Amino acid sequence: MIETMPSFDTVVVLDFGSQYTQVIARRIREARVRSIVLPYSAPAAEIEALAPKGIVLSGGPSSVYDERAPRGDERVFDLGIPVLGLCYGMQLMALHYGGSVGRAPGREYGRAVVDVTGGRLLGALGPRETVWMSHGDHVETVPDGFTVTARTANAPVAAFEDPNRALYGLQFHPEVHHTDHGAEMLEAFLYGVCGCAPGWTMASFRESAVAKIRETVTEGVVLGALSGGVDSTVAAVLIREAVGERFRGVFVDTGLLRKDEGRHVLAAFGHLGLPVTGVDASERFLSALAGVTDPERKRKIIGGLFIDVFAENAKAVDGAAWLAQGTLYPDVIESVSIHGPSAVIKTHHNVGGLPAKLGFRLVEPLRELFKDEVRRLGEELGIPRDMLYRHPFPGPGLAVRIPGEITPERVRILQEADAIFMEELRASGDYDRTAQAFAVLLPVRTVGVMGDGRTYEHVVALRAVTTIDYMTADWARLPHDLLDRASRRIVGEVRGVNRVVYDVTSKPPATIEWE
Repeated sequence: MIETMPSFDTVVVLDFGSQYTQVIARRIREARVRSIVLPYSAPAAEIEALAPKGIVLSGGPSSVYDERAPRGDERVFDLGIPVLGLCYGMQLMALHYGGSVGRAPGREYGRAVVDVTGGRLLGALGPRETVWMSHGDHVETVPDGFTVTARTANAPVAAFEDPNRALYGLQFHPEVHHTDHGAEMLEAFLYGVCGCAPGWTMASFRESAVAKIRETVTEGVVLGALSGGVDSTVAAVLIREAVGERFRGVFVDTGLLRKDEGRHVLAAFGHLGLPVTGVDASERFLSALAGVTDPERKRKIIGGLFIDVFAENAKAVDGAAWLAQGTLYPDVIESVSIHGPSAVIKTHHNVGGLPAKLGFRLVEPLRELFKDEVRRLGEELGIPRDMLYRHPFPGPGLAVRIPGEITPERVRILQEADAIFMEELRASGDYDRTAQAFAVLLPVRTVGVMGDGRTYEHVVALRAVTTIDYMTADWARLPHDLLDRASRRIVGEVRGVNRVVYDVTSKPPATIEWE
């Protein structure tokens, strides 16, 4: 559970299974108000302990009349805290207070125009607003004390409110960009109804985080497991600011890094003045992964061996008592499902902490930040832009970009192909226009013709996405000339590849990484 930080006004988002839940949290933070996502089943007492200024009930795929529909702790409505229900959350509120919910005559999905009749959330906007709808049920009759503030042809109650009890509902989704004035609607709730102060900035977070680290880490050395990525680097610089010379970094080369990455990363740490020890454990990792094809087994082997290597090197550091990790909020969210472990997408290498036998306590100063917030914090800390806006690289490294068995030869092929793709992206200026890009070595071979001979060699897939928060992502529309140059160079320069394809799948339904 995330501890309270009294210096920030907070709004709790209860997740009822909506695909937009994390978007809601991001939009609240864009209004400079701290948001925390909890499962719908969170007890009212736990929510109250966070001292939130407001509560948002997300949408969800269920009908309120389904036998197993998520209801949550209904005492949430008795806390005296303003509540905003969105879509399913609005319907749940209506049912709780005695209104009725029924099947809409036609499922509304996509853009719709609502007629606004007033209200605290919508009254300052125009008489007609373009919004994003996604529902099969709708509120048919409003509970006593509620007033209808917007309607559509399909939804006689597109918005309602009871200002006396600080209860508000929107059938549409103000959090998505397709709702033209969604930000203003959310700000009307956050500022006007909840009385939140816009204090969630990276400057204030830095001050609060440094104070919290100093209060927690009163003695002992903090070891940073550094990868060279944005998250661990920002965490390291932040912790060093808090504890000074009691920070030490360890960089483990697993043999699964990008081409020449180990050398470049250690040089970058030197420029930042971070004390970092480099450890080449590539042979151990590649040996442990020999013959393994299951993605989860790969992750567990890499994670377990990383801990072993890290622990061995930690013994040489006098007073080592803490481990720093660059865990982010999406790592936490994607590793915990509101519906139980069966719906977890994948195990994140940063989530779950260390085995008790290791004897380290965990420091995760970025645990409630999204990726773009981490970059803004890095700018606040004075970290060079080229390090902050380097594309994310997964903890398990190229292992999750090589479906099937990991071998030194397959790693070599992928490193070379990926390096060419990165060179072409940078040369064209598209590196900064994409959020993440990389090559994947597929576990198939295809027939080709090179020169006068027939070949039967590997296939490389190129992947590039655009995103803000990494919870959703769209495939990047890279120029055809760029893809052509990268493809011709990979096939011509990388021994063992005779075909290149481009991944045009968004998240969802796919994830960004292939494993």
